[in-house]
Formats: sequence, structure tokens, C-alpha cells
Amino acid sequence: MAKIMAVNAGSSSLKFQLLEMPAEEVIAQGLVERIGMEDAIFTIKFAANEKADSNENVSVKGQKAKFQKVTPIKDHSVAINMMLEELSNLDIISDFNEIVGVGHRVVAGGEYFDKSVLINEDVLAKIDELADYAPLHNPANAMGIRVFQKLLPKATEVAVFDTSFHQTMPKVNYLYSLPYKYYGKYGARKYGAHGTSHRYVAGKAAELLGQPIEDLKLITLHLGAGASITAVKHGKSFDTSMGFTPLAGVTMATRSGDVDPSLVSFIQDKENLSNDEMLTILNKQSGLQGISELSSDMRDLRAARQENDKAELAIDIFVDRVVSYIGQYVAKMDGADAIVFTAGIGENADWVREEVTARLGYLGIKIDPQKNDGCTEEADISAADAKIKTLVVPTDEELMIARDVQSLMK
Repeated sequence: MAKIMAVNAGSSSLKFQLLEMPAEEVIAQGLVERIGMEDAIFTIKFAANEKADSNENVSVKGQKAKFQKVTPIKDHSVAINMMLEELSNLDIISDFNEIVGVGHRVVAGGEYFDKSVLINEDVLAKIDELADYAPLHNPANAMGIRVFQKLLPKATEVAVFDTSFHQTMPKVNYLYSLPYKYYGKYGARKYGAHGTSHRYVAGKAAELLGQPIEDLKLITLHLGAGASITAVKHGKSFDTSMGFTPLAGVTMATRSGDVDPSLVSFIQDKENLSNDEMLTILNKQSGLQGISELSSDMRDLRAARQENDKAELAIDIFVDRVVSYIGQYVAKMDGADAIVFTAGIGENADWVREEVTARLGYLGIKIDPQKNDGCTEEADISAADAKIKTLVVPTDEELMIARDVQSLMK
């Protein structure tokens, strides 16, 4: 048995999960928020033990314990040091060296990486180089890697890229209709995102259907605050909705999704906005938030939709864009065996699943209302006469990362 940690380092946050492998048992999971602030929030959830009862920062409910502390955390080095110390203090680990592998989520792998890789200086240099493709993510991912390398020098370090699953897309699907020289000079193309999630749920969907993934055509719907849709043909990414960056595709919580570039420059001119200011609007002030002028959270919009026309409109636009991509991918793959809902909205919002599938009856996509109602776990919610199955599969990117680390450990 081996303890492996899955890490997602953001610019001011650190999300982690510690798993026992190959049993695939979650030992602890946690989050450090507001890194760099005096009031950073540090949380660990774990199975209750004797140390939990005696720690003033731990609350216990039944067999579950939650450590939470608000404290100054200067940078990622301090955050990771503190995380390891508390894992030890709480008797979750007895020695840092128990953690034999660390898998790091890295957003942009460009065309360099079509799979997860062991981290060396060359890999780290390429992650740095690709910061232009994900300026908010890759520098933070690289920083986390360097800190873990220093603090856990004996551990196997692995980079798991959001983009690698999508490297199987054919050129006809990943190139934009721009002068070809920009692809050659700058790598201007579609890279996609959420690849680890799409890879995981596609595999689970094949298990649920009882068929080899190589025989299936699936459409995986990662619908959360960030949302992307992927056509998975015979186990490989065939096309995906996100583009050069995670800004493209369907309407999201605060991201616009697909927009005519001419409209972007038009608004910039009218509002006298810089490129950075316009990108901030597209990334952080658009989507459900921008349309509704109320909230980026689908639950809030649902609660308000009866009295608030803009809340209703935001929901309708979200559903419309999801339906459009599903229809497009059914056509591009010449059919589909199943659509698969996952992530925060996809897993938990049965009413969104109902509204999406209600628009797709002409394709033979039908759900059983009783199976769909309240479903938040892995399930086939298809109607008996459905020609294309509808599945719910909770995603588990951390488990996928841990599996990749285990497979690469010597």
C-alpha cells in the first residue's frame, strides 16, 4: 500500500487529496484558501481519531473530523509546509516520507504532452514556457511542483495535464480557420480543458454500459462553474468545446463561452477598454452572472427564475448552448451511444438534466423521470425506449491523478 497525494495549486489556493493506493481509499482531503493573506483559511477533512478529539481546531461529527484554522499564510511554501505538519499532527501520517508520490494538476500542456509524465527539469521548463497559454494557472502549478520537490525530495512527482486527453483530436477539429502560419509560429489551436475529468467519466461510463470503451461513442458533459463538452470516440477525445483557453465553448458561471471576436473589439472601442480589461469581463463578469445580473450560481437562478426574467434567460441560454454542442457532436461522430453528465451541475441538478434532454428527444435521448429525480450518484437514468443512453457519473479527477502517479512509479 502506498500514500499518494493529488494536488491542484492555484494562484492563491491549494487543493489536495491524500489517497491510499491501490485501494483507492481517500485518507484526507483539504483546501488552503487566500494564500498570501493574513486571514488564509486552512481546512482538512479526515476520519475521526484520538488526535481529532484533543485538537481545538477540529470539529467531530460521528466518524468524520474537520480541521479548520484561519491564520496568516505568506506563500505556497508556507501552505504546503503547514499542510504536511498538520497531517502529521493529526496522525494522518506518521512521517513525511510515507507520501511516496505526488500528482500535480497542470492546466496547459500544449502539444508537448499527450499523457501524464514524470517531472524533471525539462518538463518543468516546458510548464513554465506554456504559461502564455494559461497565465493564471501554469505559474501556480509550477510553483507548487517546486515546493513539493523541495519538501518531499524522495517522492515521485508527476504532472497530469488538463489538455493531454485532447491531444488525440484530429487536425480538422483543433485548428481554427486562421492563417496557418499562426499555428506554426504560436501554437494557435484548440487545446481544450477538463481532460482528466472527461477521461475518468468516459471510462466509468463504459463500465456502466458493460462495453469496451473502444466500441463506444460518448458525449461527456462536464457542467460546473467551468463547463466543457467532449466527443469521446472509441475512447479518445475527438472534439471538445473549450478552445485555445478555457474561455470558449458553452455559457459558464462567469465565462462567456463562444462570442464573435468582432463583437469583443466593438465593445472594447465603445467602452475604451484595454485587452486585459476586456478579458476580465469575458472571464469573470459574463456567463450566467453577466446575463442574469444576479448570480453565477445555478441554484440561485433557479430559485429566482419565476420572478426574474434575466435569471430565466440565463438558464435558457445555458441549456441552449449545451444542447447545441450535443447535437453537433452526435452529427460529427455519426451517432452516439450515451451522453454522460458530470461535475457540480451535471451531477446534482436533476432539473438541468431534464431540461437538456427534453430538447433532444428527436435523437432518441430520453430519461426516466423517476430515475433522474434526486439522482446524484452513478446511474443510468435513461428511459426504457431511449436510443441513446443518458448517464450520471460523478467525476473524480483526484483519483485519476493518483492512478497516473501509481502507474508511473518504479
